[in-house]
Amino acid sequence: MRTQLTSATKAPRRVAVTALAAALLAGTATPGSAIADSGVTVPTAAARQDRPELQKAMQAFVDAGFTGVQLRVNDRRGEWVAGTGVRELGAAAKPPTNGRFWTGSVVKTFSATLVLQLVAEGRIGLDDPVAGYLPEFGLDRRITVRMLLQHTSGLFNYTGEYYDDGRFVPGIPAAGDAWLNNRFHSYRPEELVRLALSKPARFEPGTDQNYSNTNYTLVLLLIEKVTGRSYDEQLQRRILGPLGMSATRTAGNRTQLPGPHAHAYYSYQGTTVDISRQNLSLLVGAGDLISTTQDLTTFFSALNGGRLLPAELLAEMREPYGKLGYGLGVFAQDLGPNCGTVYQHNGSPPHGYGALMYSSPDGKTTLTGSVTWVDSATRGPVKDFQKLLDGLVEEVFCGTPAGSANETKPLR
Repeated sequence: MRTQLTSATKAPRRVAVTALAAALLAGTATPGSAIADSGVTVPTAAARQDRPELQKAMQAFVDAGFTGVQLRVNDRRGEWVAGTGVRELGAAAKPPTNGRFWTGSVVKTFSATLVLQLVAEGRIGLDDPVAGYLPEFGLDRRITVRMLLQHTSGLFNYTGEYYDDGRFVPGIPAAGDAWLNNRFHSYRPEELVRLALSKPARFEPGTDQNYSNTNYTLVLLLIEKVTGRSYDEQLQRRILGPLGMSATRTAGNRTQLPGPHAHAYYSYQGTTVDISRQNLSLLVGAGDLISTTQDLTTFFSALNGGRLLPAELLAEMREPYGKLGYGLGVFAQDLGPNCGTVYQHNGSPPHGYGALMYSSPDGKTTLTGSVTWVDSATRGPVKDFQKLLDGLVEEVFCGTPAGSANETKPLR
């Protein structure tokens, strides 16, 4: 089973945590607890359910070294929300159950949805050359809109490229100590694209697949060119406003998470630095969203429930392609014959935060969440993360009672 929490520097299934002293990480899940400054309403009876299997799966992250976890699960039994670990190092308070967080690459699904809405309106063609819309960049005319969305353009990733032979070709610092010292710098999307185009393409357009943030920064520019409006305005008008997602926004040059939030950290030259403040214009259009578990649930449930796209375009979006199993802005993940397929897009900004977003094909069972940790130049030990996340996903999507309406069958 493949589950990806995509980093700013590399698409691969890498998320890292650094082990912390057990005393700092002590804590148990409190399902649906109303934290005074969290901005959440009094939980429903369903949210107050004692779900020991979910508590255990969540607590395992903290036991492995994550500083904080917040989760939201919606399924046949109702809604369950919980936070465990700590909001800040050295304090006892748990992460707010609906606190805001940097979501990283989760925004790619929003961007792809906007493009497909424009396709439905006849304003963009999926197989049109991107150069026809954005002639100022001198793009290879073989690169189509579809290739941007499914990461088959071959364009160099402006945050750096890892090659199969072990080579790393650097781009804009998006990891390690170099990023830490540069984390408040502002970037323009055109600047990011031009840096990528100054590097050799990774492969000929359409001949391979490689996750590249450059693709989705170009998608942002495409949306703005076609509509004559800013990406933010289109996002608000087409998705956030209609769905009532008031806690979600693009970061822009904002460096502070608004409202209650869990803190993340970076270990640097013997000190631990709070990196809750960072400038995500580094990943504009590709990883610069701020959201909550509630808003991500609202979005992904609506998308997979058919409320944002015509059925034929939603089907095309979710059709897995290539070695990544990536459609048009979303991963298709096969959990096996007893569980079926889920759709997901996780994300992580350069350091310290990770976001989870999963849904059943009908949008009725969802898992959204955020994790925080103390990061480092080496990203810390990663050996347990995949196992922990796989266990959580399987618990949510395979642990429903037999015969429940949420059981999903393989789509392919």
